[in-house]
Amino acid sequence: MNTLALGFDRTALELRMYSREKEAVFFSFLFPILLLSLFSVIFSSQFDDPGGMTAGQYFLPGMVAAGVVLTSFQTMALSVATERDDGTLKRLRSTPMPPVAYFLGKVGLVAVSSVTQMVLLLVVARLAFGVELPTSPDRWAVFAAVFLLGLVGGTVLGVAYSSLSTARSIGAVVIGPMLVLQFISGVYIGWDSVPGWLQQVAAVFPLKWIAQGMRSVFFPDGMASTEMAGSWETGRTLLVLAAWAVGGLVLCTRTFRWSKRGTV
Repeated sequence: MNTLALGFDRTALELRMYSREKEAVFFSFLFPILLLSLFSVIFSSQFDDPGGMTAGQYFLPGMVAAGVVLTSFQTMALSVATERDDGTLKRLRSTPMPPVAYFLGKVGLVAVSSVTQMVLLLVVARLAFGVELPTSPDRWAVFAAVFLLGLVGGTVLGVAYSSLSTARSIGAVVIGPMLVLQFISGVYIGWDSVPGWLQQVAAVFPLKWIAQGMRSVFFPDGMASTEMAGSWETGRTLLVLAAWAVGGLVLCTRTFRWSKRGTV
């Protein structure tokens, strides 16, 4: 119970520190909401078929997928690398605080920020752009499963990825590949507009599967024909995301360091 209480205290501290980092809040928390708003306005004239999909509905799954990855993977990779290099992790390791409490704080940060962002995304989509949200419990079950597995995988992979670089260069190491993956995974452009060979590349990484899972939730069933396999592949999507979560956890436990390279 003491460790759990410390984990809650650490979560509160992480949230306060996160809220003070304006760049991190914008690019990981507000960015998907802003893009959904921009795309819904800019491309509204291309979705003017009465009874058809709106621009907001078309871009919502991609923004949801991007939000999951940005608030988990990107946040963890940047923050852990920074804390390792500035000596924060080393100082924390020398305190009586159990190491588990530190990770509980990070998990709490990701959980609170991700859920809050997701609620805001759905509220903006529904109230500002008239997006009809699913009414089927089955679709919301898929949403919850994809969302949870995406968060778990993104969090542990972000912690593991933080070991690849220093605080000075981690931004470029994270943001550059993330931008490329977002474009080829059907986040900013239609999945059926991505060349086949790039679809194969995107299928190696979890973002493509998160986006596909979210499309199965918010798109009409007829849109499944535009996917690589001609169907939503819900079972395969959950299996791939679960495999990434387990693999990320293994990588995290094997690569995590409390101090930067060259120090004890």
